[in-house]
Amino acid sequence: MPLVTTGELVTRAATARSAVAAFNIITLEHVEAVVAGAESADAPVVLQVSENAVKFRYGRLLPLARAAVAVAERAAVPVALHLDHVQSDDLLRQAPDAGFSSVMYDAARLPYAENLAATRAAVDWAHSQGLWIEAELGEVGGKNGEPPLDAHAPGARTDPVQARAFVADSGVDALAVAIGSSHAMTTRTATLDHDLLKRLTAGLDVPLVLHGSSGVPDDELTAAVAGGITKVNVGTALNLAMTGAIRAFLAAHPEAVDSRKYLSLGREAMAGTVARIIGVLAGRAGTTA
Repeated sequence: MPLVTTGELVTRAATARSAVAAFNIITLEHVEAVVAGAESADAPVVLQVSENAVKFRYGRLLPLARAAVAVAERAAVPVALHLDHVQSDDLLRQAPDAGFSSVMYDAARLPYAENLAATRAAVDWAHSQGLWIEAELGEVGGKNGEPPLDAHAPGARTDPVQARAFVADSGVDALAVAIGSSHAMTTRTATLDHDLLKRLTAGLDVPLVLHGSSGVPDDELTAAVAGGITKVNVGTALNLAMTGAIRAFLAAHPEAVDSRKYLSLGREAMAGTVARIIGVLAGRAGTTA
């Protein structure tokens, strides 16, 4: 079916008091696995391409974006395309022509006033192009190979009063909030601050996004959705599934040279992870679809 917009999926999820799953893709196998997993779960999904993934692909956005669009258009469920953690204005401006309906503009590394100014400029341009735009306040941490940020560090968590001003002054369509998760976690040990989430939900009139969800246990994810999170970003969990399947196959078959043998297993493992996580977000923890 034709691509849908991220804004449409998030709005629909917010109305239903649920959350849409958004998975970061790096290879064609990621794309195929996410769509297959979403089809198995019979649920819409967001395919996300991060700025780091673009750097990995020699700095070229279009090859992966075109592949994602081609797979999405043949999907049996609604699929949207989102450009994630964009810091480069040049990359931001490539989004509309590459098929993206939304962008997460990431200036959270900057002091508040600079973050606000940069985000406001990005929002003005994005809205002129019909793009839905997400930003981040607080610091989720764990990006670019840095160790995960201590979720209790000063300034790490999103302040509700500051968040309300930031949303009003920047004009963003959604806000990624720091409530205790971290990017690139390989263990599911994060504990979320549900009291903070409750205050953020009560004080803000835009959808809230959870980054770093791979490190969040199932019950915490379910509680986050019940508490107002409407978009859940997942990346590392797919890479753990893919790498684990490939590592096991190569350990058992050291003579193997046909990459299709192990890439297919990696793709299948990622698809299973996608279906499981979507089930958790829908309140079907423990299911595979």
